[in-house]
Amino acid sequence: MHVGAKYEDAYGMRMSRYGVLKSVDHLKYELLPPYTDCAQALCGWIPSRIKQHIEERLGIVPLLQNVATRVTLAESKSDFLNLIGKQIDKTPANFEIFSFAVIKVHLEKFACKIYRDTRTAAHDKGVDLSTNFGVVYQIKKLRMSTESDANRVYAELKVNFDSERLQDGNVILVIDEISKDVKKYLIDMKVQSISKDDLLKMAANFDESEDRQKVLRIVYEEFRREYSSSIK
Repeated sequence: MHVGAKYEDAYGMRMSRYGVLKSVDHLKYELLPPYTDCAQALCGWIPSRIKQHIEERLGIVPLLQNVATRVTLAESKSDFLNLIGKQIDKTPANFEIFSFAVIKVHLEKFACKIYRDTRTAAHDKGVDLSTNFGVVYQIKKLRMSTESDANRVYAELKVNFDSERLQDGNVILVIDEISKDVKKYLIDMKVQSISKDDLLKMAANFDESEDRQKVLRIVYEEFRREYSSSIK
């Protein structure tokens, strides 16, 4: 079996360490027992397990393709908020995209545009949201409770953004959870922050069903764009 890249294949080497594959030549591997012994059973199990994994990761997102589904889910504000609260916590990608959708619909009320198009170089693979009014939002699914946490994140912000933007207070951090003391500490460094609770409060202000539907549509479109880009 040939697996992977032209010169080196990290995936194949990891599988060798885990006792799944044995290296038999350069970039060539042999499947080991018990996987060979149970190959027939695995062939039946793997597709359903992959499907289960995808469903667990994506949650309700695939269903949002359907307009009627979005209308139904957005009809009740309380049900909509409950949905957002559950889905935003599923994965870092969910946190990024649901946060973006809520912020985008919120800012549109002030004739402001926001774009989700650049990933950061940070260790947590956050995402930058650029705007048409000079502010950048950086989303990080992190919990910050100490000043050392804040200093580490601020050091990453200094790498990703020019000092003038930071000094002007034009970088806003969107984060899972942040303590009051750390929030104030960041404000003193001219960095505003928006927590998950703040996002849910923002979403609670969408009184019109159309706004809630728009959030769900944006979520679906961004996930579709994300995975289409990854496949390419």
